[in-house]
Amino acid sequence: MSASAALLAAAEGGIIGDGRTGSYLALGAGLLGLALGWTALARAGGRIGTGNARIGGVSAIAAGVAGTVLAVLHAATADGGPGTGNGLVGALVAIPLGLGAVLLGRRALNRHRRADRTPV
Repeated sequence: MSASAALLAAAEGGIIGDGRTGSYLALGAGLLGLALGWTALARAGGRIGTGNARIGGVSAIAAGVAGTVLAVLHAATADGGPGTGNGLVGALVAIPLGLGAVLLGRRALNRHRRADRTPV
């Protein structure tokens, strides 16, 4: 199974579970990306001393993109409208979560670069 076919099957919920599985995966990836973005932003600002802000920012961007792609695929392939049990509302909620994770990761990367350029 190719990667695009696996993503499409996961977005449709066809791999496991009912029609909401794809939106649950997208919500999970978006929430994970937001958590990674917040911790990377805190590391870049010097509030948390452990870990690398650059790795956290890149991870947040990757999780956010994955969540957004899964949510868009699920919303595009969902049968019926809101309230039919196909996970359309969950997919529509997951889109801004994924985009927020991308924005937080980008902001953490910018803050990390700025902190590296400051003269001592």
